[in-house]
Amino acid sequence: MGKRVLITGGAGFIGRHLARRLLREGVAVRIYDNFSPQIHGEAAPETVLGDLWADCEVIRGDVRDRDALGAALAGQAVVVHLAAETGTGQSMYEVERYVDVNSRGTAVLLDLVANGAKGVERIVVASSRAVYGEGRYRCPQHGAVFPGPRTKVDLDRGDFAVKCPVCAAPATELATDESSTLHPTSIYGITKLNQEQMVMVETEALGLPGVALRYQNVYGPGQSLNNPYTGILSIFSRLLQAGKEINIFEDGLESRDFVFIDDVVEATCLAVMGGATVRGIFNVGTGVQTTVMEVAEALRRIYGASSELRISGDYRLGDIRHNFADGGRAEQMLGFVPRVGFPEGIAAFSSWVLAQESGSGNESLGYERSLQELRARGLMK
Repeated sequence: MGKRVLITGGAGFIGRHLARRLLREGVAVRIYDNFSPQIHGEAAPETVLGDLWADCEVIRGDVRDRDALGAALAGQAVVVHLAAETGTGQSMYEVERYVDVNSRGTAVLLDLVANGAKGVERIVVASSRAVYGEGRYRCPQHGAVFPGPRTKVDLDRGDFAVKCPVCAAPATELATDESSTLHPTSIYGITKLNQEQMVMVETEALGLPGVALRYQNVYGPGQSLNNPYTGILSIFSRLLQAGKEINIFEDGLESRDFVFIDDVVEATCLAVMGGATVRGIFNVGTGVQTTVMEVAEALRRIYGASSELRISGDYRLGDIRHNFADGGRAEQMLGFVPRVGFPEGIAAFSSWVLAQESGSGNESLGYERSLQELRARGLMK
């Protein structure tokens, strides 16, 4: 390819996998990351990056640091903007930090591109399924509808169903396409929508191809096993390995579209390497629903664990019930077709987990502490 690509947040889960793939394609990769302890623990940057430490140019810096980010942009043809704070629940009580990093950090990046960062030809931003909120549903009477957040009254009495916003009848989830109503139900979701909107508006104004990729629930080998605020596969794995009970929220039938890291990297590479006509907003998912209980049962079976899976009826405000992607636009315009099904993907993820060093035993404490933070602020029952 011969291009130079800057990956902000390049030391993260997706960033590291993407960097390795781009290197195989002959791309010169520059990684820009703040090496957040919440994600990486106290590991040194060279430990976090492993082989990438020697194969990529690495700059340690905050995405809000104008001077450092400006230096990182120099000479780069493509920017893949992955840097962001992630975590639906945490965003609801660390509002300023999430808005500052995600929204202002993206503003700093775009301001630099608009005012002197020479050579940037394309920007690809990581968005999220969180921009949709509950997404698209079908009401027997009113057809396709886009419900708002579920009410605390319903959730408190164990009624987790999504209701038609017109008649309040139970609605059935549908695959959510990119033209669906955008209704994020968390501060995190709002900031991801803000990121993608800023990128799309500014790239259009500058005459650059801009791409926003609405990743669904990304998982796979290499994801953080330390961060208690994101990634139920990692959280469940550590709890099962420690023989701890798993608290299954709601009734366990809430579902997500779990997309394997290799597929996410493929979609992102197609966006990076595309020509001038490859621009716009695309879902990146499988279009397949998997319930939280199915995830927990599969992991318990694979690890041979005896932990109890306790359906508690607990819930977090801001969580959605269902969401899965319609991938038609990504297939048509990017040529992206997911290849890895959940059974194959979870087997690969679990095999990687088993090959890692055992946790310190404090991971479950960190997860419980994250839940206590939500309870103390009235964001979880």
